[in-house]
Amino acid sequence: MIRLFRSKIYLAIALIGFVLATGIIGYRILSNLSWLDAFYMTVITVTTVGFSEVGPLSGEAKVFTVFLIISSVFIFAFSISVITEYILSRNTMDILKKKKVKNMINALSNHVIICGFGRNGNQAAIRLKAFNRPFVVVEKDREVIDKFEDSILFVEGDANDDEVLMEAGIERADNIITTLPEDAANLFVVLSARQLNKKLNIISRASLVTSQKKLILAGANQVIMPDKIGGDHMASLVVMPDLISFMDELSLEGEHTTNLEEVAIEDFAEQGDHKSLRDLDLRRKTGCTIIGYIAPDGKYTINPEADMQLQPKSKIIVLGRPEQIRRLNEMFNL
Repeated sequence: MIRLFRSKIYLAIALIGFVLATGIIGYRILSNLSWLDAFYMTVITVTTVGFSEVGPLSGEAKVFTVFLIISSVFIFAFSISVITEYILSRNTMDILKKKKVKNMINALSNHVIICGFGRNGNQAAIRLKAFNRPFVVVEKDREVIDKFEDSILFVEGDANDDEVLMEAGIERADNIITTLPEDAANLFVVLSARQLNKKLNIISRASLVTSQKKLILAGANQVIMPDKIGGDHMASLVVMPDLISFMDELSLEGEHTTNLEEVAIEDFAEQGDHKSLRDLDLRRKTGCTIIGYIAPDGKYTINPEADMQLQPKSKIIVLGRPEQIRRLNEMFNL
């Protein structure tokens, strides 16, 4: 619809230009006026302001003036109606779009909120979209929103405002990622988010080492320092390049291309009574290898023994090729 209105606006501008050009050329030929006088006569004629003429007009020039006035009245009326209709329709569509986005956000639960859509926020959104995880982005830059709003749910506003977080559904969310460029801003978001949702998993970005402890005290579950991670990764490529290159091959791009999977023990409940890792027998059934075990208290065990006893609310980390991971998901309906 917007494209249709734009085409009408372009038509209206073309018609106005045609009337002005016709008037200037007509007065130039019929009354032998200079280009400036012809332009002056055309403007006072099509706008019907009633200023005095630059000189006496011949009969042909008077007839031409009559037709120029009549045609300009219709053309300007058409142009004004098109522009007015476009503005009103644009406002109506913006209202309907905001209402639609609000309804979509209100329908979300257990979703992720991303505060800030800079480089880190954009990367987080790409990864969440690859895993089909629902998320909402809080961003105050209108230009950024206009660029991505067709494919991403946005809430326009400052993430430090509690009302904005409420609009993003923070009471129903299970994770929030704050990637604002300033540590102080992230600190305020963490404080607000923890007060609004006690069970929320909060992941915050930090630039300074001194901010890491403060963010954790404020309520962040995890604090990520992108610059530190990047530097460590580059240094690791120097001291053990083959190992790091191999780890980079362990894809986590999306749910259909991943080589690693995190599985809760409860997901195997329908498959029988499994008391140990050996009972799962994932290697034979799916080809996947169990490389890690996460106890209910969060303790990690790397390369666990086959006889390790499984506990409720624990998780395992499995490694496999994408087709093996898909087989695991299909077999156990993950």
